[in-house]
Amino acid sequence: MEVCEVYLGQPGGAGQQRLKITQVAKKANGILAWVSNGVAVGPGQGLSSCTQHCPKARSAAGVGEALLLCTMDPSAASTWRRAPADQEFWRSLIQKDTRPEVYPSCRGFVLDAGITMEIRPGWAGLCAALIAQEKSIAFSAMSYFLSYCKAHCTTVLAQYQSLRSEGFLCDILLKVKENEFPAHKSLLACSSDYFRAMFKNYTQESKASVIHLQVVSPTGLQHILDFIYTSFLPLSFESLEDTLEAASYLQVTDAIGLCNQYLVNNLALENCCYSANVARKFYLPDALAAAEKYIIKNVWKLLDLDLSGLLELSFRSLLAVIQSPDLPMVEERRLLNLVLLWLKQDKSRLDHASSLLEHIRYGLIPVEELRKTYTQSEVSLSAGIKCLIIKAINYHTSVFKQPVVQDKSTTLRNQKTRIILLGGGTASEGLVTDVVAFDVYNHKWRTLTQLQDRVQNHSVCVVGNFLYILGGEIESGTLGDAKIGNTLSVTNKVHRYDPRFNTWTQITGMLEKRCQFSCCVLGRDIFAIGGRGEDGLLHSSVEVYDISRDRWRKARELPCRIHGHASAVCKNTIYISGGKYSASASTSNDVYSLSSPEGQWVKCAPMSIARFGHQMATIRGSIFTFLGLYEPFSEIERYDPDQNQWTRLKPLVYDRFSYGLAVVEETALLIGGKKWQNSLEVSTQDVVGYDIDNDGWEEICKAPLPWCGLQCAVLQLSEVAEEQDSDSQQKKLPNC
Repeated sequence: MEVCEVYLGQPGGAGQQRLKITQVAKKANGILAWVSNGVAVGPGQGLSSCTQHCPKARSAAGVGEALLLCTMDPSAASTWRRAPADQEFWRSLIQKDTRPEVYPSCRGFVLDAGITMEIRPGWAGLCAALIAQEKSIAFSAMSYFLSYCKAHCTTVLAQYQSLRSEGFLCDILLKVKENEFPAHKSLLACSSDYFRAMFKNYTQESKASVIHLQVVSPTGLQHILDFIYTSFLPLSFESLEDTLEAASYLQVTDAIGLCNQYLVNNLALENCCYSANVARKFYLPDALAAAEKYIIKNVWKLLDLDLSGLLELSFRSLLAVIQSPDLPMVEERRLLNLVLLWLKQDKSRLDHASSLLEHIRYGLIPVEELRKTYTQSEVSLSAGIKCLIIKAINYHTSVFKQPVVQDKSTTLRNQKTRIILLGGGTASEGLVTDVVAFDVYNHKWRTLTQLQDRVQNHSVCVVGNFLYILGGEIESGTLGDAKIGNTLSVTNKVHRYDPRFNTWTQITGMLEKRCQFSCCVLGRDIFAIGGRGEDGLLHSSVEVYDISRDRWRKARELPCRIHGHASAVCKNTIYISGGKYSASASTSNDVYSLSSPEGQWVKCAPMSIARFGHQMATIRGSIFTFLGLYEPFSEIERYDPDQNQWTRLKPLVYDRFSYGLAVVEETALLIGGKKWQNSLEVSTQDVVGYDIDNDGWEEICKAPLPWCGLQCAVLQLSEVAEEQDSDSQQKKLPNC
């Protein structure tokens, strides 16, 4: 078996020889042995008389590293060079360096028994040039080299198009219905796998002068022929299916790729549904993924602007939309109506009813509409779908236990993390009722809802993405009365906010009226701890709210009466710190922990700084305490529950108190509050963040108003309300 054929020397010169290498092998000891022109050549031997011009040839070959390729011309003896001797080199040489656009006259192919490489006459030195490219061997002299003309391919195509326009040398006629298209077999075979196979010698069509195409349209064939002859493909949504039909049938893969990219680049509200259907029909996965992603992002607009387009979606594309957790600004009831309308469009679609309806989140649909769907739906509902609807109806009727029975069907789509600010007020406006949502990623603020009462010194917590606001001091005047100086009274009221429906529900009040207390969540229970009651009476009592039963009960009391303290939960244990034991007492640095409602309060290592009106947060298994009232050094601390040890951290640049605290992605944010300036309390709009990795503070942005006495919580909100607020219905924030 011939391994390769190499021409050496000047073309046509006296010294030129054709070398046929018929065997290349390495012996076990690494010494090269090969056969040239039927003569065995081993270590220490050269090519014919060539080695007399290469003094180092014998020693070079003797180490078994290379075979020698050199010219037979004694005057060009300096051009001898070594090439790697292993067969794998020849294989890589052929596979990498015989691309037609680089070496049009060189081709190679791999056989089971070895490698065949043909280098046509007239290309002396090509093998050596390829070797130099592969191994970066510098040649002292080269007689020939290859040049590449980029314009040549374009010129050839242009000439083919000219021949086609003139009808010159056209050797095949393509007919679609009554339309005729003269063409050149050679170019068709080069561009289309379909025509390449058709024009093989063994096919009947190879001898025919006229080919009738039954599947493609005249427009589609015209576009594909234009592409074959010019590399330009005319595309529009009006003719796209014809073009794709022809490109797919004739197997012109480059044209299919251009159609795919055209769909991706031209997605719009008026064509995205059509694009998804076309991409699925012709199996264009990139275009299909892009179209479905676009539909998901804009379905809230399409429901108003192009409902008919949505109703024409394929089952798979509609399923991709209904399954998506990232649908922005769409009410779930509208998705349910979309599915029901789609099913009614065609009776054959009813087979997909359960597959689509099972992905509707029925817990996000008002109970009245659920009952109507259950009893009056024109689409037959399976037993499984009816069970999902009944489960959602039960969820809506069990109002108080909703936070602890959350699942996918009650989870908002396209959830966005937002910091909720509520309670407290400003020096100019007094207590405010606006509940504000803060987008910490984009530094945007918007009014989310309104409080039921103006309140301060309250507490908040979150369970199951429901926001609870507990106790505090509320104004005794009417809610619409913005007068400053209204009488404040301590309350035991508890309200719950549901972001799914933007509604408030008043639940059973606490057993004691409380303000300046702390609350936290342990398991599925809410704890209200200590605080100040009516007439300044301090509490040592602790009460627990059973969410499932909507009932408060007493828990283990604190060792002492306390208010102005802070609390946090870490590793299933409640920790409280600081506060005061009486109105006139000094601030405390004590820390207590409680592991269960029935357990005992355990005293822990005290803080290094006594604090009152401060805040605590749990981050990465440690508890951080932040500034309280009248702390001139603005220092913070970290508590390690495992070591029962406190560590001082980098202080804030200036003091702060009466601020809101929230933790987002392990960053603690202090929002608003007051600070001392020239011996006066001054409200601030600053939002600062604490980076626990760098133990450093960074100013994030400014709040919309100088807010103090507020509380913060983190909720997952849908973008439905955000879009509505961006229109004329948006409420202007006070003092913005």
